[in-house]
Amino acid sequence: MIPTAWAAGLCLGAATCAAQTNPANNTTERVVVIGNPLGQAELAQPTAVLTGERLLLKKSSTLGETLEGVAGVASSGFGPNSQRPVIRGLDGDRVRLLDNAGATIDASNLSYDHAVAMDPLVIERVEVLRGPASLLYGGNATGGVVNTIDNRIPKQALTDLGGRLELRGGGAASERSASAVVEGRLAPGWSWHVDAFDRKTSDQKAPRFTPVEDGEALEPTDRVRNSAAKARGGALGLSWADDKGYVGLSFDRYDNRYGVTVEPDVTIDMNRRRTTLAGERSLGGFVDKLSFQLSDTRYQHQEIEGSGEVGTTFSSRGQALRVEARHAPQGAWQGVVGLQAESMRFEALGEEAFVPGTRTRSLALFGMEEWRSGPLSLTLGGRAERVTVRSDGDAAEVEEPRFGEAQSRSFSPGSLSVAGAWRFMPQWSLTGSLGATQRAPAYYELYADGVHVATAAYERGDPSLGLERSTHADLGVSWQSGANLFKANVFAMRFGRFIALDATGETFSEVGEDGELFSVPVYAFQGVPANLWGLELEAKHRHQWAQWRIDGTATWDWTRGENSRTGEPLPRLAPMRMNLGLAAHQGAWSLGAGVKHAWAQRRVSQGDAATPSYTLVNVWATYTLPWAAGEWQAFLKGDNLSNALAYNATAVRTVRELSPQAGRAWTLGLQARF
Repeated sequence: MIPTAWAAGLCLGAATCAAQTNPANNTTERVVVIGNPLGQAELAQPTAVLTGERLLLKKSSTLGETLEGVAGVASSGFGPNSQRPVIRGLDGDRVRLLDNAGATIDASNLSYDHAVAMDPLVIERVEVLRGPASLLYGGNATGGVVNTIDNRIPKQALTDLGGRLELRGGGAASERSASAVVEGRLAPGWSWHVDAFDRKTSDQKAPRFTPVEDGEALEPTDRVRNSAAKARGGALGLSWADDKGYVGLSFDRYDNRYGVTVEPDVTIDMNRRRTTLAGERSLGGFVDKLSFQLSDTRYQHQEIEGSGEVGTTFSSRGQALRVEARHAPQGAWQGVVGLQAESMRFEALGEEAFVPGTRTRSLALFGMEEWRSGPLSLTLGGRAERVTVRSDGDAAEVEEPRFGEAQSRSFSPGSLSVAGAWRFMPQWSLTGSLGATQRAPAYYELYADGVHVATAAYERGDPSLGLERSTHADLGVSWQSGANLFKANVFAMRFGRFIALDATGETFSEVGEDGELFSVPVYAFQGVPANLWGLELEAKHRHQWAQWRIDGTATWDWTRGENSRTGEPLPRLAPMRMNLGLAAHQGAWSLGAGVKHAWAQRRVSQGDAATPSYTLVNVWATYTLPWAAGEWQAFLKGDNLSNALAYNATAVRTVRELSPQAGRAWTLGLQARF
């Protein structure tokens, strides 16, 4: 992992590599993270990679839950169906979600009940880059980057038919799912890819609890209401490749229909259609490699009332272009420059539309230069952007104007960073970085004006908001000897202007559909000074006992943040957490157990409530059986064996008290790889 701002600050496409243990052959393989535009074998970064057996056992119906437990990463936890990653206390627009290193477009950053438009069933790898990766991906990656990887555009010419099939069932939501990935050779140089998945879940089971809604206790239950879901999707891809590069095209589709826990009669019907053209070519000469990705995404979700009527429709159409050019080494220097352009048109129509139609456009230039000499490296980078956010205002025929006239804001955020790494002993590395990041306000932070049911509040944007400004410092040390390692990383972020959603002390009241008067507190987006800091530790140890290989793992993280003007804690911060794991491997068998402990979170913002501590105990087992074309792998995992009642401190209070974490459950699955 090694420093966090290292990752963000000047990673700008840098080679990010993480050591991964391959249980099948007891070897350590190196996994390239978020591309490798500089072609270096390794670069110290605060990264985490889920792949292979680890990803197989961690897969869930949401990206946030899949990554829960990775050091520095939590989940927004808005019920079982809407869980977005939270990195180092930052979420929403400050965590950049990528699809094969390209921009994703959905509405998951607008509201906690909006699911991320992807399913982990068909991905091959998830990469987490902790810290402000703004130079590479924009100011809205202040918290970090989550990159999901598949092979929908094959980057190498395939020679044989291959893929994987997977079935799984059980779990706290009685999951029934199937997925298939198949790819192969079409003609010399030409390769194709097909994948598909289908997942169904029921209302999630939990330890018996008493739900609380609008401050009133409901009847005790052991089910999270309205949390069932049906999701399906797939993709087609085609590419041509040789030893100097590739070019390809893919089409993918994602559909998800799921219940919204805070509204017992509301179902969200979501769909996304995405077309991607991507390629890379080694050119030789001064510019030795050129790569690009161009995508077009159409997204829509409708909130359907119990009567079957559509209450609110959210839709977006977006295009994204990314081009990178790497120059050949010039002595000890090597670097990359790039261009990134994005455009998104967003519309919300209906009773719960609290944001007007908007258009966001951005254009950025970035560059990074790295100097290496023996055990030392130095990286310098910068990024300049131009962002325009336009509001359509109220429609001419609207009966009750809320958003005012059409208006537009333009911003020019910039980012700079310097980072260094020193391998002062063969097994020891020290890294550090300093960076400054600016983020343009998101469309909802500028123009929101209405009741947001998911947060049970009236949210008000501020069209006069300026850039969110922050500085970052990171220091890391790591030791590694074979499969044994220890990593420690300390970070600090200071925001001169942190765009926070704070209570104003006002109350908004109106008559609801049932004729009853209801009232909600008013919250407003405003810039406040804030500080965030924390510590992350990770350790692994391997021991050989008779015919068994024993692997012990431990992670510990702690994040703290506050409004530096008032001293009030920043909202929804994860408590101090610890994960301990023990795994044993022998022949075809792998057995493991883990304990996750979260301390109580008593430092909460105004209007929130403290969450108690909890301890979860999990076990798992896998059995791998070779067959003529590949191998079968069966797995069984048991979660929360003590059936402990646990509440997620990073979830919004309106849903936290209705949806505790899953209770005791067993999941059985089978995967065939060929």
